[in-house]
Amino acid sequence: MKFGLVPLDDAKGGIVAHSLRAGDRTLKKGQVLTAADVAKLRDAQVEQVIVARLEGGDIPENEAATRVAQRIHGDGIRVGQAFTGRVNLYAVSVGLLIVDAEAVNGINAIDEAVTVATLPPFARVEPEQMIATVKIIPFAAPRAAVEQIERLTLQAPLRIAAFGRRAVALILTALQGTRPALLEKARRATEDRISSIGSELVFHREVPHAEDAISAAIKDAAQTADLILVLGASAITDRRDVVPVAVERAGGELLHFGMPVDPGNLLMTGKLGGADVVGLPGCARSPKLNGFDFVLWRLAAGLPAGRNEIVAMGVGGLLMEIPLRPQPREEHVATPAPKVGAVVLAAGASSRMGGSKLLVELDGKPMVRDVVDKTLGSRASPVAVVTGNKADAVREALVNCEVGLINNVDFSRGLSSSLKVGLKALPADCDGAVIVLGDMPAITSALIDKLVDAFNPAKGRAICVATHNGKRGNPVLFARRFFEEIESIEGDVGARGLIGAYPDLVCEVEAECDDPLIDIDTPEDLAAFLRRPI
Repeated sequence: MKFGLVPLDDAKGGIVAHSLRAGDRTLKKGQVLTAADVAKLRDAQVEQVIVARLEGGDIPENEAATRVAQRIHGDGIRVGQAFTGRVNLYAVSVGLLIVDAEAVNGINAIDEAVTVATLPPFARVEPEQMIATVKIIPFAAPRAAVEQIERLTLQAPLRIAAFGRRAVALILTALQGTRPALLEKARRATEDRISSIGSELVFHREVPHAEDAISAAIKDAAQTADLILVLGASAITDRRDVVPVAVERAGGELLHFGMPVDPGNLLMTGKLGGADVVGLPGCARSPKLNGFDFVLWRLAAGLPAGRNEIVAMGVGGLLMEIPLRPQPREEHVATPAPKVGAVVLAAGASSRMGGSKLLVELDGKPMVRDVVDKTLGSRASPVAVVTGNKADAVREALVNCEVGLINNVDFSRGLSSSLKVGLKALPADCDGAVIVLGDMPAITSALIDKLVDAFNPAKGRAICVATHNGKRGNPVLFARRFFEEIESIEGDVGARGLIGAYPDLVCEVEAECDDPLIDIDTPEDLAAFLRRPI
């Protein structure tokens, strides 16, 4: 790859190395300079610019990141869209992340241009939580490096071991003077843990803290449960203590006692027929993260939790409060990707069309139905559709669509009035909204997903707009922070003014086709659209 300062006359087709301003527009790092961009730079009296140019042995950053991501992901993982040389990978189900650390380290050692970063092995993950990212450091990666990764990675080094349903029994023991409130606290904490992994408590019994009573309860529990949990009124302190002996008297086998995780040291594992048996440490009464969680997650994911696995938990096993982390760690809290809803604007009067354009049939269904179906096929959820002109007919066209229908009685006041109504209909937990125009049948679910994947307000990508060859079109995705400002907009202008007002927060998402630029306003527009090659 060539990299350096070039005269403006030689800049066309180069990749912008550092963001710079060209009049009223920001040309961002990684953008390929067009003739129009060069003209704007010249108008701004820029004479030279630092650009990168790919050579024959290079693969563009987005293609390279996508190829590496496709090669390293296994079961239970979704690969996001490439953006600025980065592809994020997401969990699709609750479970544990399985990482072949040696393989990932080997990939990172191949070439400095290609990097893979993951969550720690056996991290508990939730749906749509980012679990890894592939980043191409420069604007391209050597073809030889990417192809070497594709050859070496015969088995995907990343996968999600999804939690399966376990039928769980809980046996609580009591000593004289044990408070009922303590038993109830332990039951609630355990049941919450069980439900969070998709399992069910099918057996619950409280018995005296004595070998005979515990042994009998274990035998009964094994009739209906495949995971038996015993939480004693007194912590297990030895293999010959009450709970381990009770497991053996029930016909079970003691596998391991103790674990290098704190809190959670005094944990016991065993087997009784086909059931796993776990003697819980006293800290399991608390909802805070402890060693029992590590064992429970593995058992729920169908992974071994024997002696070898438990003794390997010491690195990273210090969970108790320490000066460098004054707040105790809580039970797992996931950090999912931002939640994005969608607003489909379908309220216009269609004055230039001579009739409601949204009801014109395309491939056997009304245009508005086609656009809504594509929006529903994306990851934007929920979807709100704003009606106005011909509201009853539009509603009929959308029968059986899983959308929220909101009528804008003031639709004649312009696009902005419908936009406000639609945004108000989205739930408060939406981090942003993609605005889809009902008269743009060329858009696709994949294009909406590209916007969703690019959206990251924390990294300055708070407004994501679909573009083609430097021309901005639709859809546009706005972060929630702009919703209040949109409330002050009037007329038929929508929220496009925000794009110019916040250039540093705008992310242009190249569609690689002219779909974002095609809307149907007139019969001529419709005829041209229908003539497009498929």
